[in-house]
Amino acid sequence: MKTSQEALTRLIDGLTDRAGNLTSGSVYHDQPASIIRNSDDGPELVKARWGMPSPPSVLKTARYPGVTNVRNLASPHW
Repeated sequence: MKTSQEALTRLIDGLTDRAGNLTSGSVYHDQPASIIRNSDDGPELVKARWGMPSPPSVLKTARYPGVTNVRNLASPHW
């Protein structure tokens, strides 16, 4: 993440900043990171847990760590 909160609010018209203080740098799977989502009041900047759930075919336990790398673009998961 190299774009500052201030730059994002200038770039996106009507963006509401609800993310609190963000730090620049890398975004890691299963950690909070900033996202821009659409709300009823327009676009908003928030923190969310980052990552993508594992496909059911690879789950071995009830708790899954999620997908961190895409290696098979032919997979129906993608």
